[in-house]
Amino acid sequence: MFVIVKRKYILLAALGLVLLVALPFLFGNFSEKSVETAADGNTNWGLSFQKEGEPPVGNASVDFLKQHNAYYIGDTQEKVIYLTFDAGFEAGYTPAILDTLKKHNVKAAFFVVGNYIETSPELVKRMVDEGHIVGNHTYHHYDMSKIADAESFSKEIRSLEELYKETTGQEMQKFYRPPQGKYSENNLKQANDLGYKTVFWSLAYVDWYQDQQPTKEEAFKKLIPRIHPGSIVLLHSTSKTNCEILDELLTQWENLGYTFGTLNDLS
Repeated sequence: MFVIVKRKYILLAALGLVLLVALPFLFGNFSEKSVETAADGNTNWGLSFQKEGEPPVGNASVDFLKQHNAYYIGDTQEKVIYLTFDAGFEAGYTPAILDTLKKHNVKAAFFVVGNYIETSPELVKRMVDEGHIVGNHTYHHYDMSKIADAESFSKEIRSLEELYKETTGQEMQKFYRPPQGKYSENNLKQANDLGYKTVFWSLAYVDWYQDQQPTKEEAFKKLIPRIHPGSIVLLHSTSKTNCEILDELLTQWENLGYTFGTLNDLS
């Protein structure tokens, strides 16, 4: 009996230790030290929303990221939104998205891959002509956190730059977004060495499943209460829902007192 009871308490103690470590991450109350530790190895970009209308906490801190010319949020004292789209392929919604952005005089950033430029060159040219940033989402959309050597990393970035210049006749602006938000500290250094700012995000929602698109109500439930000063917003241009709600979404944000900046303003 004594042995059984002793084992029971050992198991309970072990469970308590696991919960002690895990709970801060589950509920978002992790410390600055743990935030720095999360960025040491390969990781996925993640956010913890503490309170509606206030900036979330990233799994790497603002100060840590700035060491490598990387950002996930702008000035949290200014009601400015930095609107970005990830474009892995063209689903037929980008022309309407561009129309809505023009209506609101909003300049966004579109992070594109090689396939997008190859299949939709006229849309890329339109983005440029209308004053939007076209950012580097790598040529093949690989998991870049698994690429350790500088030459292979550079090839993914440079190949897209070259295709972009061939298509538009212009140099690509130096903004990089890691595919799927997967990165390592080494990646941040490599991007910085190539002259790039790495851009994560402080607001996004699950909008990328083509056959499981969120409803308008589901989208607004995430995108209105969680907007905050300095938001870098990530939407997917492949989303039918985003296309349909964008006009009203921008209007609601404007009615809340927000204006729109560009990634060039990040510092």
